[in-house]
Amino acid sequence: MITTYKPKGIILPHITPFTEKGEIDEPGLRKDVDFWIEAGIHGFATCGSNGEAVYMNSDERRKVIEIVLDQANGRVPIIAGTGAPGTREAIAQTKEAKNLGVDAVLVVTPYFLSPNQAEILSYYQDVSAAVDIPIVLYNVPKFTAVNMEPWVVARLAELDNVVGIKDSSGDMRQMQSLINLAGDRISVLSGAGNLVFPCLASGGDGGIVAVANVAAKNSVEIYRRFLSSDLLGAREAQAEIVVLNDFVTRQYGVPAVKAGLNLLGQYGGYPRKPLLPASERVKEELKNILVSLKLL
Repeated sequence: MITTYKPKGIILPHITPFTEKGEIDEPGLRKDVDFWIEAGIHGFATCGSNGEAVYMNSDERRKVIEIVLDQANGRVPIIAGTGAPGTREAIAQTKEAKNLGVDAVLVVTPYFLSPNQAEILSYYQDVSAAVDIPIVLYNVPKFTAVNMEPWVVARLAELDNVVGIKDSSGDMRQMQSLINLAGDRISVLSGAGNLVFPCLASGGDGGIVAVANVAAKNSVEIYRRFLSSDLLGAREAQAEIVVLNDFVTRQYGVPAVKAGLNLLGQYGGYPRKPLLPASERVKEELKNILVSLKLL
């Protein structure tokens, strides 16, 4: 397979708004999709970590993908999260996402039983061979407890339908290795919101970052200024979101992202249990950050 799709820019790993009873808030999700597109994001990563896909069954994941595809209506590319602990399930989810009409899939490394590098390589090779769709690799050691090493990515970059990697290791040395080894063949995208500018400046292609749920325009501004060769401006735009990024990713995670959207008057909704809503103290701290960024 030869594909012309190459992910770049600021791709949003969007949350899934749930009601207080834990049901998918379809009207809220549709309004959020419009809000994010109007802010200038360059695509959606649907049913990923921030989307709480691990807390949804297959019917619910399908519904979320269908809603986002319908609401986006071709305005931006849609990448669906389809990774799983086992190869069979990853292939099944990837096939379903392709049939739904997504532009690409985001496939997380296998997890839980801590596969070695040869097993990670085999997993992606099997998924690639089974489904004719662009694949974005997803490395997120903080959730999976395994790190996909750069040499594995370099091998996988040889496959025609592997088009990119979201690296959420948070390790700039590793990201630079990925760019050096495979950046001429696939897109290298930061999964850490504080490393979007360093990724771009080192030869990467952008980011798939949670902080863009709340600060979409600010995140897009990093990329826009970089493309216009305003490196100082891009660096300043990056610096502006570092505190917010740390707060909603490293410290408090999905509940804080959702609380931020709610504070903005959007539809963050509730996290799905076992996650609990952000406390009043967290919401107050978050409000102060958003005010400082002139988002509120």
